[in-house]
Amino acid sequence: MSDRPMGFGPSDPDDQGRDDEGRDDGPADGDPFAAMFAGGDPEAMAQALRAAGAGDVDADQVRAMMGQVQRMLNTPGDGGPVNWQIAGEVARQVVSEHGDASVSEAERRAVDEALRLADTWLTDATTLPAAGARSLAWSRAEWVEGTKPVWRRLVEPVAESVARAMSDALSKQVPPELAGPLAATGPGGAGAGLMRQIGGSVFGMQVGQAVGTLSTEVVSGTEIGLPLVESGAVVLIPSGVAAFGEGLDVPADEVRLYLAVREAARSRLFAHVPWLSSSLLGAVEEYARGITIDTERIESALRETDPSDPASMQQALSSGLFEPERTPLQQAALDRLETSLALLEGWVEVVTDAAASALPHADGLRETVRRRRAIGGPAEQTFSALVGLELRPRRLRDAAALWRVIGDASGVEARDAVWLHPDLMPTAADLDDPMGYAERRAEAAAESADVDAAIERLLSDQPDES
Repeated sequence: MSDRPMGFGPSDPDDQGRDDEGRDDGPADGDPFAAMFAGGDPEAMAQALRAAGAGDVDADQVRAMMGQVQRMLNTPGDGGPVNWQIAGEVARQVVSEHGDASVSEAERRAVDEALRLADTWLTDATTLPAAGARSLAWSRAEWVEGTKPVWRRLVEPVAESVARAMSDALSKQVPPELAGPLAATGPGGAGAGLMRQIGGSVFGMQVGQAVGTLSTEVVSGTEIGLPLVESGAVVLIPSGVAAFGEGLDVPADEVRLYLAVREAARSRLFAHVPWLSSSLLGAVEEYARGITIDTERIESALRETDPSDPASMQQALSSGLFEPERTPLQQAALDRLETSLALLEGWVEVVTDAAASALPHADGLRETVRRRRAIGGPAEQTFSALVGLELRPRRLRDAAALWRVIGDASGVEARDAVWLHPDLMPTAADLDDPMGYAERRAEAAAESADVDAAIERLLSDQPDES
């Protein structure tokens, strides 16, 4: 890495910075800050930086940095903490690099048939009715576009913190010669807005890289346990399903059907448990809002980055900046989220086991899913990079065991009725004692039945006042 301040990078002869006849543009009113961002004289800018104690900076290095900054500034955002246009471009580039053929009509028919059969099988495995959702077969690029609204909701709280911290850190890293113009603009002036725009562009690259990579590994719309797709739609990604089945020695139709059952089961939960989506997304948002960014670590990272190389700035964002001590509120949000994810995935596993029991390789496919989640798949990496959060149902086996105990003790209807209200949901402590939870639920149900019976007797003993 470079030891120059702000990581002024190596020269790039292809970068723009001269006019059509090869002459350098003149400085903008003698202001080195304006010269830097308004196409000024790179040599004059380099001289100003050297005079300000920035070290051995030459015109080519300044020109490279100016070119990179101009590219960021020329990709407009909406003023928010993330430049979503850049995020979309980077995500599409990642998808393109991995290959992403359009979904064929045959693949669409296969997905539709698998999801329709999955809903038929689930009818006997759960009392939750079918979601009535549209069956969709998406390419990876379609998944990126279709999940964008939810990513926006999840990412922007922490991006706002990053934008503020990066603006502060970048301002401190700017040589004294440029600090005056920055300070003169005030908190809401052009300089502050420029730093925010650069920060939004850098974070947009990070979001695009993470979401694009995730799209190349997921198999469905809600595989990671969050409702990333619009309500009323259930999604399978044919290329992801095919990649999941590679090396398993299981027929492709069986793999597709098994994953369709799991996705259709999640769809029923999200459709008929109205509080579930807001609870899961709210826990992520609550955790993200509580993140505080260590500006000293950002300053240290930025000293080692090369502004002419967006990859180096992107690497700075993903190099452990999100590792502050968790606050009690954050820890509570994390615990609640992990328990909720475990309960959701545990229920999906139990229901899928019942619905897909006729599949010859159902047990092996279940274990493949478990291993995929246990080792930390794409979702964990994505959320760790974007929000500093490992999104993993760590207690999936415990949750599945609890749902089986409830079903065996009280029946499928009582098991599914637990989802009626968040106050009925098992806690992390209940995962340690499934039998105890089932007994407490049975006792509560019996007491409720006794109260109902007593009220009915009282009402029946009242005289007729008519």
